[in-house]
Amino acid sequence: MAVPEDVLEAIRGTVGPKGWIGDAGGMEPYLIEERGIYRGACDMVVLPQSTAEVAAVVGHCARADVAIVPQGGNTGLVGGGVPEGGIVLSTARLDRIRGVDPFNHTLTAEAGCVLANVQAAADEAGAYFPLSLAAEGSCRIGGNLSTNAGGIAVLRYGTARDLVLGLEVVLPDGQVWDGLRRLRKDNTGYDLKQLFIGAEGTLGIITAAVLKLFPAPRTRVTVLAAVPGMDTVMDLFVHVREGFGDALVAFEVISRLGLDIGLEHIPGVIDPFQSRHGYYALLEVTSPRTGEGLRESLETHLADALEKGIAADAVIASSERQAQELWRIRDAVPEAQKLEGGSIKHDVSVPVSRVVEFIDRATGVVEKDLPGVRVLAFGHLGDGNIHFNLLQPKAMDRDDFLSRWDHMNRLVHDVAVELDGSFSAEHGIGRLKRGDMKRYKSAVELNLMRTLKSALDPKNIMNPGKIL
Repeated sequence: MAVPEDVLEAIRGTVGPKGWIGDAGGMEPYLIEERGIYRGACDMVVLPQSTAEVAAVVGHCARADVAIVPQGGNTGLVGGGVPEGGIVLSTARLDRIRGVDPFNHTLTAEAGCVLANVQAAADEAGAYFPLSLAAEGSCRIGGNLSTNAGGIAVLRYGTARDLVLGLEVVLPDGQVWDGLRRLRKDNTGYDLKQLFIGAEGTLGIITAAVLKLFPAPRTRVTVLAAVPGMDTVMDLFVHVREGFGDALVAFEVISRLGLDIGLEHIPGVIDPFQSRHGYYALLEVTSPRTGEGLRESLETHLADALEKGIAADAVIASSERQAQELWRIRDAVPEAQKLEGGSIKHDVSVPVSRVVEFIDRATGVVEKDLPGVRVLAFGHLGDGNIHFNLLQPKAMDRDDFLSRWDHMNRLVHDVAVELDGSFSAEHGIGRLKRGDMKRYKSAVELNLMRTLKSALDPKNIMNPGKIL
């Protein structure tokens, strides 16, 4: 249903000439999503510049029952920001750092701040904001919080949910909840901010957040270790974790297939080893202190791992440039798979103790179902989040392969859930995984979610059709 002209005119009057886009060409980038699976439609893209403007726009829409799709950097992978009518409300112009409190270790940022700019603001204050992911140069902090983003440092710092002290939120009726508290202890009833983190804009629009900062790492050591198989990767993880505890910030796994396609398709990717190996573990340890022998300690620990056969070889970065080269290997995997034809993706998590079992079982299931399918398993092994992606068989047609998406998802997700895991670890639900919600979530869970949705958004105007 088209948005009434009087509502559009009221919105235009609220945000001014720079605050809206109405032509097809200008709206196009807001209608498509990262993977190209979905394309939406809307009557206007609105770009308010303040929380007051957001509230006014939401009020106009609420009174007329007009759907609103909040959108940050539009880097999501499940179609959560794709509109199905109504308006898109972009947070792109809500991009101010409102304040940094180095002593309290907090930073207050508006929802449209690009994640990399939040990291830079923390760095300028001599502190550290640990949320880090591949899209950090374009994703926005409001979207990160609305999807409870994970990234590479969850092992040490937790997900986005763990990095927030307070929120400012525009509710579906246009009211503003000011919960921008900078407190680490506030035991005064329900923790309301957690309702909106991970809700994908279905309960309200996050307009600002108080974020936790941490002491800046002064020493950082990056290692790529070669291992023969997944069992050995887990042994190495336990070995390093026992030796370094929370100093172990990241522990990523890369299969040989991941390295091979990176070498083939992505400039700058190198293989630092003379021999081929089954898997590689990219790990990083940090310390807020300098001169404490972290590198030497890690060298000793790795030498012990090599002697015990836990690792077959290892490279320790001797400079920031070399560290970036090693991380380039990991970052290139999702880029390279796009150039290998069709890929069916799974963002699953299982208890760390069951990662090997999951990969073995899921690999067996999909290879039996589709001989020739190429399993590309990589990701955040340290927190149990494996990107278990499937590349099309070499001789298979791309469209035929992608037509099996739902079927292959079910095979893999069944294994993950049977192992007490999740079918969505860090990408969210959006449109892509609504069927999985119905299949795997209990009736009690779904009813609780629907109750919350109907209580906060009785008109169902906030990102309708997403999650539930």
